[in-house]
Amino acid sequence: MNKAELIDNIAEMSDLPKGQAEAALNALTDTITKAMKERDVVQILGFGSFGTSERAERAGRNPQTGEAITIKASTAVTFKAGKALKDTVNT
Repeated sequence: MNKAELIDNIAEMSDLPKGQAEAALNALTDTITKAMKERDVVQILGFGSFGTSERAERAGRNPQTGEAITIKASTAVTFKAGKALKDTVNT
């Protein structure tokens, strides 16, 4: 499902015009993104938790040349599915 299909589905399920459904989806994703940028965790009960984790600098290899390289530290995006979501998907 792409973003346009998701907007259509939200509009249909909530009886909102597509424009309002798109605004709601954009507000949700913008809010989650902003919180994660500030290193906050966003928890939606029954769905899951969005967060970040820090990756330390580490040694690696260039797969084409085999040359040793240093992979710089970074922040990874994490999502942990909630129990209700797992149960729904696994039924």
